[in-house]
Amino acid sequence: MTVDMSQFYQVFFDEAEELLAEKEKLLLAVDVSAPDSEDLNAIFRAAHSIKGGAATFGFTDITEVTHMLESLLDRIRKGEMALTAEHVDAFLAAKDILKMQMDGHRHGASVDQDAVSSVCLRLQALSQDSSAQAMSLGEQPVSGAVPVQPETAAAGRSFRIELPEVPQKDVDALAAELGLLGVINQTVLDNKRSVFSLVTSEKLDDIIAICSFVLDPDDLKITEETAAASSQPEVEASVSTATQGSEPGYGFFEPLKSVIEKKSTSAAEQAVAAAVQAGQQGTESHVSVEGKPFGRRAADKQPATQESSSIRVGIEKVDQLINLVGELVITQAMIEQRTGALDPILHERLLNSVGQLTRNTRDLQEAVMSIRMMPMDYVFSRFPRMVRDLAAKLGKKVEFVTRGAATELDKGLIERIVDPLTHLVRNSVDHGIEMPEARRSAGKEEAGKLILAAAHQGGNIVIEVSDDGGGLNRDRILAKAKQQGLPVSDTMPDSEVWQLIFAPGFSTAEAVTDVSGRGVGMDVVKRNIMAMGGTVEIRSAKGYGTTIAISLPLTLAILDGMSVKIGEEVYILPLGYVIESLQPTVADVKEIAGQGRVVKVREEYLPLIPLHKIFDIEPRFTEPSQGIVVILESDGKKAALLVDSLVGQQQVVVKNLESNFRKVAGISGATILGDGGVSLILDVAALLRSSRQLNAAPIFS
Repeated sequence: MTVDMSQFYQVFFDEAEELLAEKEKLLLAVDVSAPDSEDLNAIFRAAHSIKGGAATFGFTDITEVTHMLESLLDRIRKGEMALTAEHVDAFLAAKDILKMQMDGHRHGASVDQDAVSSVCLRLQALSQDSSAQAMSLGEQPVSGAVPVQPETAAAGRSFRIELPEVPQKDVDALAAELGLLGVINQTVLDNKRSVFSLVTSEKLDDIIAICSFVLDPDDLKITEETAAASSQPEVEASVSTATQGSEPGYGFFEPLKSVIEKKSTSAAEQAVAAAVQAGQQGTESHVSVEGKPFGRRAADKQPATQESSSIRVGIEKVDQLINLVGELVITQAMIEQRTGALDPILHERLLNSVGQLTRNTRDLQEAVMSIRMMPMDYVFSRFPRMVRDLAAKLGKKVEFVTRGAATELDKGLIERIVDPLTHLVRNSVDHGIEMPEARRSAGKEEAGKLILAAAHQGGNIVIEVSDDGGGLNRDRILAKAKQQGLPVSDTMPDSEVWQLIFAPGFSTAEAVTDVSGRGVGMDVVKRNIMAMGGTVEIRSAKGYGTTIAISLPLTLAILDGMSVKIGEEVYILPLGYVIESLQPTVADVKEIAGQGRVVKVREEYLPLIPLHKIFDIEPRFTEPSQGIVVILESDGKKAALLVDSLVGQQQVVVKNLESNFRKVAGISGATILGDGGVSLILDVAALLRSSRQLNAAPIFS
């Protein structure tokens, strides 16, 4: 039976992208002067896993590049040559080429063959240099194996690998692959079955992963041989019970678990491993960007082996589950509302059951919503490479630090925050951090520090981009604002001056480059963040640096809202925009000719937005002194919304109105109330913008 391998392409591409991302992260963090052997092995395994998967699916172009890459990596990790910054640059360039080739197979994107050839020649030249270094040391190659130092072989473990009767080409292929792991010798038994003797410092799971690319793992028998075979019994392991390694997938096969357990692990070692895993959330990650990355702290190291505790699930399945739980929440609210009128004494048991259902539904809702939450590391991991390349291009020295990478945010928001953060990080490197000479003259270290941090604050996540550069220039910003005709004054507080950089087309760059200076981006950054229900705050001090803080809700799928009623209609106001509600006196309401009415609140006059006029509905009250005004604030601007009455506060499940109906001005979504009715969620930012045009035609006319 022929198997259609194309059905597994997506699995390979997903895992290959994860391996490339991990490879880049390790390369950026490796200490070139004293590389950690675990890091080098992990980088090698990533390249080898991609090679095995690509060969399985017939992606020969990817296989060729990864083969050259892993050959050079193998020599470096075995100590045959020293790792240099040139190697790191070449490996990063190879990563970009592999990503481009995968995009070509996955999306039909164009592949620059000249760039591929250039990187291959670069890897080949470095590999030849390493061969020359090795021969100059007097090393003699071992037949059927990659040369290794004698002490390496002596320190390794010996494995006996028995093969079934297979074609000679498979035996040769397996010998070549196993040769990458250590010293290998081959013998042939009477029944023409081949047996390999492998001396290696690698783990059993690495050997099994190599074998699985060539042969069926169930047909193999691997035995570990000890030095004192007479006194120590041989430890045999069926390949179907192999120890799972720290590199998941090995191409696209999931390693199998072993019954062999290391019994030498002490309680102290286990405690250290647990402490490392528990402390990852608060760990800082450092990367410098002048070709010499800082090494990671010991606490940053992942345990050598760990159980796989995750499964790959399509986002459409998660969205479907969330929608179903949303419907369950709505149904539960309906039941709760209908039982609210029952006599609590006569129906005590029923009402207790409904209360229990309410608590369980809320717990289920929170648990399901957490599935969509992803760590900010998904975003942060993109920036070390970008900062490194950009700093090198600008001739600057930058130390990049991330904090709170384990902080979680809704997947939908994570994907939308990438572009704004990218622009802010590029601005910090380009405009914020000074050139090394300028920093020296200012008494600073040559290398500037750029910090990307995330933390939970209440129901929001706060993401900060901070640099210790020159800070914003107040005088230059004001001069540029006056030149562009913006309403400014010399007495404006700093907080308002800093907000001017978000004006469309605003830029203080003296020259336009391919990095920045065109005046596009910052206004888009703020608009995109506000569209996600977030806010942007800037703190800056001249000579000390700038911090841009972004505050976002943790999710847009559920929000806390205030229900307000106008006539027979009920609307939802997102609670984050609501400051207070009050009933003004007749004397507090003033009429401005041609501009509508304003209401006086604590010596401040706020524009009055009559919601019934905007949506063209019949209200119970048209006078603010008879109804209720709700004070709203968005983007630093306040307004008073006139409604008939307040219904209450509740958590609502947001439904997309645009995909189910059409885009409606002034409305950001809809929800279903406990009585089964549909309530619209108001777009507060749009309402505040419309407050200047209240004399225009109604939105729904």
